[in-house]
Amino acid sequence: MNTPSPPYQDLTPDRILNAVESLGLRCDGRLLALNSYENRVYQVGIEDTTPVIAKFYRPLRWTDEAILEEHRFTLELAEREIPVVAPLVDKTGRTLHEFEGFRFTISPRQPGRAPELDDPDTLEWMGRFIGRIHAVGAIEPFAHRPTISIETFGEEPYRYITANGFIPPDLEAAYISTVEDALQRVRSAFARAEPVALIRLHGDCHPGNVLWSDTGPHFVDFDDCRMGPAMQDIWMLLSGDRAEMTRQLSDFMEGYREFHDFNPRELLLVEALRTLRLIHYSGWLAQRWSDPAFPASFPWFNTQRYWQDQILALREQAALMDEPPLVLG
Repeated sequence: MNTPSPPYQDLTPDRILNAVESLGLRCDGRLLALNSYENRVYQVGIEDTTPVIAKFYRPLRWTDEAILEEHRFTLELAEREIPVVAPLVDKTGRTLHEFEGFRFTISPRQPGRAPELDDPDTLEWMGRFIGRIHAVGAIEPFAHRPTISIETFGEEPYRYITANGFIPPDLEAAYISTVEDALQRVRSAFARAEPVALIRLHGDCHPGNVLWSDTGPHFVDFDDCRMGPAMQDIWMLLSGDRAEMTRQLSDFMEGYREFHDFNPRELLLVEALRTLRLIHYSGWLAQRWSDPAFPASFPWFNTQRYWQDQILALREQAALMDEPPLVLG
């Protein structure tokens, strides 16, 4: 397996504070690491004012152009008074900064809690704002960011996992046959859903990336924004059995369709996108396994039990993809 040097081994507390102070801010020495694995994110105390959030991008993951496109998208949303946490713009108009080899951005701190997705009013509220995000996202495409596809979220991570010796030998044949079968069903679901419009998306719109306050939802962490079907930002808000997901979807769409049209053919993609996320997540962990933060934070990954559970989960997904899609009322 490829074992490059840990990407953040030189990102010391002093370097973090010096990077922030290089922008003219005066740190008060308080530094709190926040829950993030792809990048490194810190709450940094600033003298005589509220703390800021400093995000240091994983080296080599994105080009500058792709990062700046993310920033422009969130600023475009913020300008339309959509509640997203966008990067702060400095006096020269910059949002992306560099300090001693690390690229970083500064954003305001946004307090909040997880949304209560069992509440119909919360789902409708979420639907209104995601509908507004998608209405803006449909105006023009990304030029430098990737597209959610079977290749990028399924076939590429699957190839990486099998090519780099992660699967235990006694489970390899079962894993390969299960993934191949699941991907065939994913291809079929995408083919039946065509034509599907690709728009600019949040891309990773799970409840952990939504901070709820008295004023409603605030959407954070657009690091995975990309082109894709609208359903990608919707399905992760649905859980439970078929009846529960149908109710949740109905509540959500009450708000969503006030601001953006929804193509009901995309309902064919709910379980297909869930399947791709399972495969992609395993590939993401495998590709980051040389980063010391990952074995420490995900000790259950790459164990015999993990791969057994993945095989079972993917078989369940194959069965779900054979069932009729959810139906909107």
